Amino acid sequence: MRVDVQQDDFDVAKLQSSLLSGEHDEGAIATFTGYVRCNSEPADGYRLELEHYPGMTESSIEAILEESAQRWPVCRARVVHRVGVLTAGEQIVWVGVSASHREAAFAACEFIMDYLKTRAPFWKKETGSQGASWVDARESDTLRAKRWQQSQQQ
Repeated sequence: MRVDVQQDDFDVAKLQSSLLSGEHDEGAIATFTGYVRCNSEPADGYRLELEHYPGMTESSIEAILEESAQRWPVCRARVVHRVGVLTAGEQIVWVGVSASHREAAFAACEFIMDYLKTRAPFWKKETGSQGASWVDARESDTLRAKRWQQSQQQ
């Protein structure tokens, strides 16, 4: 399990290969790459600024990874999340999970991403043609994360 919070961009191919142990236990890798989406026009003037609390943010994400490993037989999991000022179209987050079977890899990857959106302490400020504003949590993200709580109770 590894978490990187960084300003620098990342190489998806290198990250994916880091999920392989060399032991050949992995039968599947599921990944998610998120990009900065422009929520205002024009896109060339849009930027997203992400802030975090160093140490606390990484610990919070590590807890999410640990929870995923308790739910599914995960071989390896990794999250890379960028901070700082980003523009439309740039990579912002990468989640990767390796597991023996695809069902576990897919489920754990989706679980991690859903909880990143709701439990990881990042603060986002959008700046566009209408000025700057802090981004509030989306109700749709909260609802997606709640389904994991429901599935655990069943």
